Parts: sequence; structure tokens; C-alpha cells
Amino acid sequence: MISVLTIIIGITILISVNAFNNNNLKERFLFIPYRIKHNNEHVRIVTHVLIHADLTHLAFNLFSLYFLGSFLENSFIQYYGLVQGELFFLILYLFGGIFATLIPYYRHHENRNYQSLGASGAVSAVVFATILWNPTMQLGILFIPIPIPAYLFGPIYLFLEYLADKKGNTGIAHDAHIGGAIFGVIFILLINFDKGKEFFHLIFN
Repeated sequence: MISVLTIIIGITILISVNAFNNNNLKERFLFIPYRIKHNNEHVRIVTHVLIHADLTHLAFNLFSLYFLGSFLENSFIQYYGLVQGELFFLILYLFGGIFATLIPYYRHHENRNYQSLGASGAVSAVVFATILWNPTMQLGILFIPIPIPAYLFGPIYLFLEYLADKKGNTGIAHDAHIGGAIFGVIFILLINFDKGKEFFHLIFN
């Protein structure tokens, strides 16, 4: 049986690669808050997750999604069974991508020029759901060359995203990353509140 994660990655690669050389496809899938509000193009809330700016953007997102997503998907399956585990992972990814648009939409729904794309918000939801599920796992991504426990990595990452968002003009939707991260935490608390309590005890004990 093909996993939900494999299907997500396969569809994302297929559509993203096609969109690299197809501006009409890319334009139809972009997240454009102004057009969502004024033209009722609500599908853009979801479709932006399927396209990327270039191969590097695509590879970075899917690299993170594959390694942390594989762990979390398998954890869900072991804990909840195949059907429910795969369903939970699909819900996490899909609604993580949607939730990640809330802050950018609020900020830019009257800005004709704002647009964004990519799975970063959905991936951020998976990353932070994984952190809450297994806070002692070792993570070392980009700006942290030495692996550190996930429960330390998460707050550091969010703080840096906040600083970058406050600075602005980076060309990256840091607010979408923050929104996705928040959803990832909320989702785990909804399906297994004990994971939240375990994380709290780990931090403060």
C-alpha cells in the first residue's frame, strides 16, 4: 500500500515541476489573498501548497517533509492503526497548509501585489507536530550545525522566524511558517493531549 506521505510527495513533485515551465498553471495555483477575497478564488488557499518557486525550494521542503514526515506517519500508524494513522497525517498536512494562510491572508487581503507559494506552512505543521510527539529526538537543520533536542530546536526556530518576520523584506512567508507550526502543535494536543503534558514536564522539570 502506498503511504499518504508518498502520495503527497509524488503529487507535489509532479505539479511543481510542471509549473516551473507553465506560468498559467503557476498563476492559477498561487496564494493571492486579494483575489481570494474579491474574486472568491478560495481554491488558492489549498493549491499554493502544490507549487514551488524553483527546484531548490521544492527540494528543501520535500527533504524536510520526507525525513520528519516518515517518522511521524509511522508513529501515527503504530499508535492509531493504519487507517486512522494515515487519516490523521493527511489532516495534519492539508489543514496545516490551510491554517498557515490565516496570518498572510489577514495581513494582505487588500494588497493586490502580494502572492506566495510552496508547502512550507504545511511542512512546518508536520515538523512541529513531530517535535511535540517526540521532543527528545535530535534535530539539526541549516542554522543549527550541531543536532540538539527537538524541544529546544522548536522554540529557537520559532524565535528566529519571528525576528525574520518582524524585519521583513526577506521574500519568505515567515508568518506562514509560524502559522503552520501553531497548527501542528494544536493538532497533536487535539488527538493526544498527553503528548502536550509530556512536553510540558520535559521543559519545566
